[in-house]
Amino acid sequence: MTLVQAWTTPGALGAVFAALYAAHQFGDHWVQTHRQAVLKGMRGRGPQVRRARRLCVGHVLSLAATKLVALLVVAVATGLELSPVAVAMGLVVDGISHYWADRREPLIALAERIGKGGWIQADPQAAYLLDQSFHVVFLLVAALIIAAGAA
Repeated sequence: MTLVQAWTTPGALGAVFAALYAAHQFGDHWVQTHRQAVLKGMRGRGPQVRRARRLCVGHVLSLAATKLVALLVVAVATGLELSPVAVAMGLVVDGISHYWADRREPLIALAERIGKGGWIQADPQAAYLLDQSFHVVFLLVAALIIAAGAA
């Protein structure tokens, strides 16, 4: 399937996006450990920040595994043939973006640069909502990459 066909064939793109979105919701809220959720964004120097980075990597890897399982289930259930290379590429792009956002400070800095600082200060849910919406955008990017490799 060409890139244009994948983007204009709603079945493949829709199935892949749905699988990624469902897996993201499950992985980001149920699979992620309490320790990962609380400490993955910790800043500073030394052993604490190294631990935070390891926890964030662990979260991203468990999330990628959850998404891979969801993609395999959807592929088997629908008969959609997915390219292993496209799946790997999509999950890598998603994983890198997820790590970047979940280290927290970079995403908050971006949000503040575009004028969201006041909202972040005023609304306790703002940072979470910005985080999740950022992830969903990259789920779409990953779905486009993966669907482009579908047959």
